[in-house]
Amino acid sequence: MSIKHYDIHEEYAYSGVVEAGDFVYTSFCVGNVGKSVVEQIEGAFDNMSKRMVLVGLTLDDVVKIDVLFRDVWDIPLLEKVIKKRFKVPPARKTISTDFAHVGGLEGLKVQIDGIAYKGKL
Repeated sequence: MSIKHYDIHEEYAYSGVVEAGDFVYTSFCVGNVGKSVVEQIEGAFDNMSKRMVLVGLTLDDVVKIDVLFRDVWDIPLLEKVIKKRFKVPPARKTISTDFAHVGGLEGLKVQIDGIAYKGKL
């Protein structure tokens, strides 16, 4: 088994995508920072989708997501976007956190990490 890293961010010390065997891990998927929560959720899934393309996958190959919110009461907004973006919703964990982000309270409101399956079914 080989491990491959893509979308490497050396300044912040993380890989955006790691392919390990039949599984692909994405981290720190964000987008539209500073805009509304819905726009940030959409942006995070856009970011994840672009990363999936790097390894020949789509959002439909995502089996698990971890969603971090500044305000966990925004979960219903997430659910609406998931119903629109996924044929079948992935397994999910949602937690709240205070982001240490340069945008402060009005900056980053959502971050999504994902695990996709690349093997044959």
